[in-house]
Amino acid sequence: MIWRGAGRGRGIGLAFGAAGVSGFAVFVNGLAVRRFDDATVYTTAKNLVAGALLAAVLVATARTSRTASDLRDVARRAWPTLAVIAVVGGAVPFVLFFEGLARATSTNAAFIHKTLVVWVAIGATVVLRERVTAVHAAAIGLLVVGHLVLTGGIRAAGFGSAELLVLVATLLWAFEVLLVKRVLVAVPATIAATARMAGGSVVLVLWLAVTDRLGALVALDAHQGLWVLLTGSTLAAFVATWYTALALAPAVDVTAVLVFGAVVTALLDRGLRGIPLAADPSGYVLIALGVAAVTARALLRPTGERAPA
Repeated sequence: MIWRGAGRGRGIGLAFGAAGVSGFAVFVNGLAVRRFDDATVYTTAKNLVAGALLAAVLVATARTSRTASDLRDVARRAWPTLAVIAVVGGAVPFVLFFEGLARATSTNAAFIHKTLVVWVAIGATVVLRERVTAVHAAAIGLLVVGHLVLTGGIRAAGFGSAELLVLVATLLWAFEVLLVKRVLVAVPATIAATARMAGGSVVLVLWLAVTDRLGALVALDAHQGLWVLLTGSTLAAFVATWYTALALAPAVDVTAVLVFGAVVTALLDRGLRGIPLAADPSGYVLIALGVAAVTARALLRPTGERAPA
C-alpha cells in the first residue's frame, strides 16, 4: 500500500486533533473520577455513553446505501476481529488500568502508560512491517525522556501488583493498535470505533454483574450522570478521531503524536485549575520536539515511498 501525501497529512492532522481531545479527556477525567466511589463503575458508565453515541451516529449514517453495504460486508469479513478489539481495547484494559490506578501512584501510572509509543513501535516493526527510522527512534527517545523528566519515571522498588496491572493494560492497548491497523484496511473507521466501544461496554457491564457491582451503575445520581455524559462524549470523539487517523497514517506516527496530549493536559491544569507546571519544564520541550520530529518525518517523506499496510 502506498501512503499518499495528502492522506498521510490528514492522518497526522487528525492525530493532533485526537491528542487535543485526549489531553482534554485526561483533564476532565481527573475531575470526574473523584465524584465516584468505584473507578470501574465510572469507566463502565462513560464507555456506555461513548458506545451509544457512536452507535447512534452509525445508525443515522446507515440510511445511505454505502454505509449499509459496509455493514453487510463487515458481517462476513471482520466481526471476529472487531470482537477481539472490543475485549482487548474497549474492556479488559480499562478495568486493569483503573484498578491499578486506584492503588498505584499517579506518577508511576502516568509514566507506564506513556510507554505505549515504545510498544507500538516494536509491534509495528515486527507485525505491520512499518519502517521505524532513526528519526522515529530519536523522537521516541525524546518522548520517553520528556515523560521521565515530568514524572520522575518509576523505580524498581516501587513496581508492585498495581503497576503491573497498568503495564498489562498498556500492552493490551498497544496490541489493539496493531489489530486496528490490520482491520482498517477493510473496515471503515466509524464501524471499528463503534464496535470497540459498544462491544467493550457490554463486556464491562458483564464484569460489574459478575463482581456484584451492577447496582452501583444504575444508582448513579444526576450530578454523576452529567459527568458521565461529558466524559463519555469526549471518549467517543477521541476514539472516532484516533481510529480515523490510524486509517490514514502509520501507527507509530499516530501514537507518537498522541503523546502531545500530555502537554495539553498540563496547560489545562495550569490555566483552569491553577496547578503549576512541572518544576523542570524541559520535559514539555522534549515532548514537543519529539512530536515535531515525527510529524516532519511523516509529512516530508516522499509520496512514492512505500509503507506496509
